[in-house]
Amino acid sequence: MNLLELQRRMSQDVMRPLTPDFAMQAMAEQGLPMDEIAADYIKPNSLLTSFERLEIYNRQYWFRVVAAVSEDFPALHAILGEEKFDALVLAYLRENPSRSFSLRNLGERLPDWLASYPELAGPQHPLTVDVARLEWAYIEAFDGGSHIPLGWQDFADLGTDSTLHLQPHLQLLDLQYPVDEIVLAVRKSTPVIDIVSNAVSERRQASEVALPEVTRCNVYLAVHRFEDSVYYRRIDREEFLLLADLRDGDSISTAIMRAFEGSKLALELQAARVQDYFAHAAELGWFCLPKIADAKGVELSGTYTHFY
Repeated sequence: MNLLELQRRMSQDVMRPLTPDFAMQAMAEQGLPMDEIAADYIKPNSLLTSFERLEIYNRQYWFRVVAAVSEDFPALHAILGEEKFDALVLAYLRENPSRSFSLRNLGERLPDWLASYPELAGPQHPLTVDVARLEWAYIEAFDGGSHIPLGWQDFADLGTDSTLHLQPHLQLLDLQYPVDEIVLAVRKSTPVIDIVSNAVSERRQASEVALPEVTRCNVYLAVHRFEDSVYYRRIDREEFLLLADLRDGDSISTAIMRAFEGSKLALELQAARVQDYFAHAAELGWFCLPKIADAKGVELSGTYTHFY
């Protein structure tokens, strides 16, 4: 076994999913006993067998990735409790292993994946899906790109057939529950911890938060970054539809028409609301200049990004 083969062998064994009770699997996928595989390239010592020495690395890898997902989804962890949450994350990562150099991307598929596995969350499944969607939107809003906001002159030059670009960090959510109340309660009760080794205490605090009771109702949220902080802003259904259509490239007139399609509001009230929607969005810098690139595809000064 050369060095490259050893590295690949070690990587495969360390990243192999754990059993439900967080132990290393006794058998590999090919039906070979793991103690024989471990003995082939790991020496035992006076205290541990080859299997036990490899299991330490196998378990630590999974403890770290589970902790990373927990840090990104503290409210989901608080709702499910530690045992159910850990089981959910292990199942998720078996089907969606890490494919990025950054732990930041581990949970990007979790909301959609969870929507397909109601048995993992029980009766609270629709609630947990909404919580997962909001917590991932927080991450996207926190480190998503920012383009130069439109100025008043830019708005003056727009016509009804014009299109508008929305900030990449702006996330639009249509939810079945007011889960912003739950997520905010958990985040307020879980202080930011800079030391990785404190992850266990952070997980324990999140699971012990007294969660507010919520009842099912349609909620529309804009999750955005303003002055380097993330905010959740409840918006009207019409504002949500308007912004979603603008994000998807529809013209201003088409987006307005679709937002109020079938509405019983008088036209004067519709016009007043549209004016408020655009005023609020412009004030928060949600409308922006499009990304500019030169002939070589290099992004130019029409956009900038926040770094933390």
